[in-house]
Amino acid sequence: MIADRAQLTRRRFLSNSAFAAGAITTGAGSWVIRPDWANAAEGPIKVGIATDLTGPIAYAGNADANVAKMVIKEINNAGGILGRPLELYIEDTASNESVAVGNVRKLIQRDKVDMVLGGITSSMRNAIKDPITARGKTLYIYPQLYEGKECTPYLFCTGRTPAQQCDEFIPWLIKNGSKKFALPGANYVWPRTLNAHARTLIESHGGEVVFEEYYPLDQLDFSATVNRIISNKVEMVFNTIIPPGVGPFVKQLNEAGYVKNGGRLSAVTYDENMLNIHQANEIEGLTSCLDYFNAVAKDDPVSAKIQASYDREFPGNFLFAAGSAATGTYRGLKLWEAAVKEAGKTDRESVAAALDHAKIAEGPGGPAEMVPGQRHCKMNMYTAVAKGGNFEIIRRSNELVDPKEC
Repeated sequence: MIADRAQLTRRRFLSNSAFAAGAITTGAGSWVIRPDWANAAEGPIKVGIATDLTGPIAYAGNADANVAKMVIKEINNAGGILGRPLELYIEDTASNESVAVGNVRKLIQRDKVDMVLGGITSSMRNAIKDPITARGKTLYIYPQLYEGKECTPYLFCTGRTPAQQCDEFIPWLIKNGSKKFALPGANYVWPRTLNAHARTLIESHGGEVVFEEYYPLDQLDFSATVNRIISNKVEMVFNTIIPPGVGPFVKQLNEAGYVKNGGRLSAVTYDENMLNIHQANEIEGLTSCLDYFNAVAKDDPVSAKIQASYDREFPGNFLFAAGSAATGTYRGLKLWEAAVKEAGKTDRESVAAALDHAKIAEGPGGPAEMVPGQRHCKMNMYTAVAKGGNFEIIRRSNELVDPKEC
């Protein structure tokens, strides 16, 4: 099944007209997009993207690759950086750490990129960060929401941290009537570390963790877990199960009548891509907290313009969505652009020094800025609820939210 899905996503990726028009295949899972102009005094600046174009979370990786193509194209159309065009190199990490390490080495050793952006799961980041930052001596930007505690030199994070997603969100859930929590999660580092943070918040604000359990990523039968949720009268399922298991879990929970009988769901990974995994009735009322939802574009002209550009260039199933790291990819590339312009050069030391305090005034969901010394990013945060298969925003931060890391 995963192999069939991988072939499907590969075909979709290659058939995307906006991509195929400028892409050159340079090996299995490797593509390069050359700039349209070559009259620069110096050669192009090389940007490497390492993301899951195939595998079970390819819906996220393809969206991130699309965002990179869109942003690089916009930068080149505006004259490049330092009078030089950008050249985009894309490697498939295939939701497989061993494959990813080899392909990332291609970016460093063969293509000699000036920066690498990518990775979705924390296990992927942990697998590829050493080949990039230590052995490869290259700058690495990680765009995905994650569990925090990543303080590796030359690794900059432009996704959300537990403090940004949970410190206001969980107390709000408790205040609005959910005090008995279940914490079901996938068995790897992100759910375990995030849930440790969530448990502290739940208990310190008068809530109770009824149980906390972890499951293999490919587990499909959750009947025992669902029974525990129902029998213990859990009021809030704070879910960190991810694909492929999350679809069956939510379906089985719904069939047991959990939501129908007043139970509530929350999951801070849930964006528009994740909604498409389920029937709308299965996740009606689910709450999420991210830096962007499509509904933000209704009130924010900048977000509306970015959203419209993406939808125009990349129509289809790979949506521009925050939980899939699309917003972190956009933010990461634009902050890096600002850093290169300030540094006036592309070497790692100079760009890292400028990126440490880089800011952008505009982006999806609003402005963003790196916190000096933290290598993490301040951003706006939004709380939204699923209604009729779409998200509606019900809360937003009053100011940029600190990541509280490093």
